[in-house]
Formats: sequence, C-alpha cells, structure tokens
Amino acid sequence: MKYLHIKNISSEDEMIIFGNLVGRILLDCRPEKAKKATLLFFEGDLGVGKTTICKGILNSSGYDGIVKSPTYNLVETYELASSRYHHFDFYRLGSPEELDYIGIRDYFQSGDICLVEWPDRGKGFLPAPDLCLKISAKRNGRELNIESKTQLGELCLNHLSIAKENQLGL
Repeated sequence: MKYLHIKNISSEDEMIIFGNLVGRILLDCRPEKAKKATLLFFEGDLGVGKTTICKGILNSSGYDGIVKSPTYNLVETYELASSRYHHFDFYRLGSPEELDYIGIRDYFQSGDICLVEWPDRGKGFLPAPDLCLKISAKRNGRELNIESKTQLGELCLNHLSIAKENQLGL
C-alpha cells in the first residue's frame, strides 16, 4: 500500500481538474481488456467534493453532461467511448444487504470503472478498491489522502505522485 497526501485544493474547479487527472491516469494504467472492475472509493463528509471529483473523472473520458450524486437510485451508469462507468452513492442505504437487490456483484465482475461514494455503508458487499480517496474540509479548501489497495492502485498512485511534483503544484 502506498499513500499520497494532497493539500490546498481551494475551489470546485481545482477539484474537477484533479478528478480529470485521476481519470486520465486510470485509463492509461488499467489493462485494455480488464476482466474485473476498476474500483475507486470516495470517503468524506457531506459536501466535501466526492461527486465533484467523480465529475472530473467522467470529464476525462469526454462526458460533459451534468453529474449529480445518485443518492436516491444508488447508481448512475455512463456509457462512454473509453469505458463504461458506474457511479454509486450509498449514503441513503439502510443496510448493506440492500445491495443484493441492485445486483451489486454483477457491476464488479465487468471490466468497467466503478466510482463509489460512502463505501462504508456497503461494507461486506464490496470488494477491495484499487484506490481510496479520503477528502476532508480544511479552512482554506480541501485535503485528500489517497491510498492504493492493489497493484493497479499503486501504479496509478505512482503516476499521481509524479503529476503532483511536475504539474499540479498541489
């Protein structure tokens, strides 16, 4: 496991730019014919920017529509040229067992990219993520702690570290 700390993301635009970078790195690093889903967890309090990062990730694949948190329907699927994305939000989940009703395991057997907000609410029903992004609000913006949990996650984190040093200034 590797960690990366990013501090001072001071605006929604910067959060989208960061998400865009994560999305491009994901597409570059994951196998072309992935047999299992690429899984990202987004943790943090309400309003810290989980959905905003997801918007940046989707933008990196050419999606320019509205991205809103799928709080009530649990999942929103985006069919894009580069990949299919499933954006989950488990905030309103009553119990993890409810995930069986939406066929959650099927989403993770595909080669798709799964973006999961509030993953702690699905504990026991979710596989380990490739990357876990923990977002916290600070006085002047947001801080992110990113942890890799798989080989793919570590590769992505290495690329993010290089990008942080070379271009982001974060």
